[in-house]
Amino acid sequence: MAVSEPLRRNLTPRRIVAVSDGVRSERGDTLVTEEPLEIRAGGPGQEPGPVAVTMRTPGGDFDLAVGFLFTEGLIQPGDVRRVAYCDNLPGQDQRYNVVSVTLERPFDASRLRRNFFATSSCGVCGKAALDDIEVRCPPVAAGPEVRADVLVGLPDALREAQRMFERTGGLHAAGLFTSEGELVSVHEDVGRHNAVDKAIGEQLLAGNLPLGERILQVSGRASFEIVQKAAVAGIPIVSAVSAPSSLAVEAGERFGLTVLGFVRDGRCNVYTHPERVV
Repeated sequence: MAVSEPLRRNLTPRRIVAVSDGVRSERGDTLVTEEPLEIRAGGPGQEPGPVAVTMRTPGGDFDLAVGFLFTEGLIQPGDVRRVAYCDNLPGQDQRYNVVSVTLERPFDASRLRRNFFATSSCGVCGKAALDDIEVRCPPVAAGPEVRADVLVGLPDALREAQRMFERTGGLHAAGLFTSEGELVSVHEDVGRHNAVDKAIGEQLLAGNLPLGERILQVSGRASFEIVQKAAVAGIPIVSAVSAPSSLAVEAGERFGLTVLGFVRDGRCNVYTHPERVV
């Protein structure tokens, strides 16, 4: 289904001038790599066409492309035939910055335009965005009941699994956990939404959707986009280290997700569907 993805440089060395207590010194530093990724999609007899460009950290590009297409309602599980980098681009600089997703069925470009019109409306009319997600999102399963002590331990478990954060301090993370707090998958990226798409895309390619028994833990805040992506993937619990937005809470209430915020220092706030927290 997906060809091998080469190892990419996701860390970039840099010489910097550090200032401490008025003293300047030159030293080496490590930055997280940020590069554009163009996602293309097409079905039988179609040349894969551009869908979106996102700034991301290289690595997990195939997961990101598939996860993005799925959580934006453009494909369904089972649609993906092949995922690969484009090998017919002029010059080699962009070879690993364009991913093509070949589908089992024709790709509807008009659906792409309708979807992004609806998504862009969330800043103007939250109801329009919620209505759009509800149309293409099956009800979230009841899912597991989870002990509060497990939930408040997830941020530390996520941080321990982040390989690049300690070296850069500039990455978001998304982790999928079992109801007992066992880590299933973790992804890092400069974009919080990309990290979530990578985690979901990986599970889609493995044939594990819907994710009705999983908890999504994110390293930052819980935005509407993160909650809607979790809802599309069937994830019943979204836990965030920081605060949720008002529309994220409204989406969680409407779609049956448990949304937690300020999950840190041994405590948490449960904003929607607290019946899953025991």
